[in-house]
Amino acid sequence: MDYIEKAKQLLKDFKGDRYVYGKGAVNQVGEVAKGLGKKAILLHDSFPGSDAYVSAIKEQLKKSGVELDRSVSGPGPNAPLEDVYRITDELKASGADVLISFGGGSTIDALKAAEVMRTLGGDLEDYFGVGNVTKTVEKQNVVLTPHIAIQTAASSGAHLTKYSNITNLKTGQKKLIVDEAIVPSDPFFDFSVTYKAPQSLTMDGALDGIAHSLEVLYGSANSDKYPLIKDVAETSISLVVDNLKKVIDDPNDEAARDALCLATDLGGYAIMLGGTNGAHLTSFSLVDVLSHGRACAMMNPYYTVFFAPAVEDGLRMVGGIYQRAGFTDADLDSLSGRELGIAVSEAMLNYSREIGFPVKLSEVEGFTDKHIERALTAAKNPQLRMKLQNMPVPLEPEQIDEFMGPILYGARDGVLTKIRNL
Repeated sequence: MDYIEKAKQLLKDFKGDRYVYGKGAVNQVGEVAKGLGKKAILLHDSFPGSDAYVSAIKEQLKKSGVELDRSVSGPGPNAPLEDVYRITDELKASGADVLISFGGGSTIDALKAAEVMRTLGGDLEDYFGVGNVTKTVEKQNVVLTPHIAIQTAASSGAHLTKYSNITNLKTGQKKLIVDEAIVPSDPFFDFSVTYKAPQSLTMDGALDGIAHSLEVLYGSANSDKYPLIKDVAETSISLVVDNLKKVIDDPNDEAARDALCLATDLGGYAIMLGGTNGAHLTSFSLVDVLSHGRACAMMNPYYTVFFAPAVEDGLRMVGGIYQRAGFTDADLDSLSGRELGIAVSEAMLNYSREIGFPVKLSEVEGFTDKHIERALTAAKNPQLRMKLQNMPVPLEPEQIDEFMGPILYGARDGVLTKIRNL
């Protein structure tokens, strides 16, 4: 199958002509902004090579007659609360009627949250969870400001989605706003921005894309959207498995990097069709020792064993992708339930080893059992309940220690057999 063309068609079905992507996409920012308002604020990341793109955005705005009121530095990794409040103050002072973010998921998420605070007021804590922004928008009879979100990393898909991940650095805990109202009105992704991305960012982002597609696939087995979700997941995961190693071996392989951009965009599509679950939930408690994508990628093989009896069809498809790439010789058609889950999990772990990726939490510098305790406590928080309920094997808070505990300890030690099935 030509997964590149399949990916482009799926993205067309998802966003129509509203999504501008590919090499040189930033050259269209001015015309799009002109149709949205007269005064813009630009929130941007800084990284090697970013200055040229930021300058291009500013020039495009000038040509289109859109005033750039101010240019603001983006947040730190994982969008810390303190940065969200700083950006909120900048928004309030600017009076901008067009928002532009240029950065990875943290920058885009921070601007989503800051705009919620600027327009709706209150405390950010009021908006964590599902649908709380929309409720307040309807109650106040207001609209959020148009947001041009320019993605710079093949990773989170934040430019396409309804999610905003914000971190409290004091507690080491990440929380999530989930709301259709915060989906950026005009998504962009200039693939050329990723061409010089370092290996660690490339790897973490690509595996984050797999995590999005995989978890939605697992959590949607009984959904009427399952055929579409399976199509999206197969295309996304295949593109990563087939191309990430090419980029690791040759960082200048632009075609392979483009494929990773398409793959992670499809991960963003997946999480608009369904929800992530176990690995994402655990990742929120590992923010001080692991990047988000790396945490999700490390946890998913272990959650796969737990979910296996409920997701056999999806598992065989996923297992087939890794099998075609040479990471398992198991007879997947003859296996079922837990045994199928273990075979697919081992294939995923073999792939991680092949690309030099850690496979157990005890290999991570700074990790301790306190992280497991934090993750188990967070899983019982009502604001994160959607992740529990999105799991193909849903857990109630009183079941967390009994069943999620062994998953986390199995991930700590790299031992799949520690995991218990419900």
